[in-house]
Amino acid sequence: MKTLAELQAIRDRMKSQMASRGTADGSDIKIVVGMATCGIAAGARPVLNAIVEEVENRKLTNVKVTQTGCIGMCKLEPLVDVIMPGKEKVTYVHVTPEKARRIVAGHVVNGNVVTEYTVDGEKA
Repeated sequence: MKTLAELQAIRDRMKSQMASRGTADGSDIKIVVGMATCGIAAGARPVLNAIVEEVENRKLTNVKVTQTGCIGMCKLEPLVDVIMPGKEKVTYVHVTPEKARRIVAGHVVNGNVVTEYTVDGEKA
């Protein structure tokens, strides 16, 4: 970073990402990515980035993306929880950036759980 303009560009980019952190009224769809060391080692950072990009590209203002520590199923990392108001939480396993984009499109936008990416739908 060498100029004030570069610093302002970073600030603006971060502000838009922080806007995707959510409100407290409970009406938002929440996407939570497991970012403990096990998740990061399994590839959670590119998954988180893909989700944030997809939400921003689709201009989904009611979707809030957050991260958490260990979700408790390390062998199934990267893990992503989707929590829609009034519905049960859905946990996706072995998520890749490509799967993450499909989860946003299928589940978050269209309301259809992508069952083949869930614990019950996973084929061993």
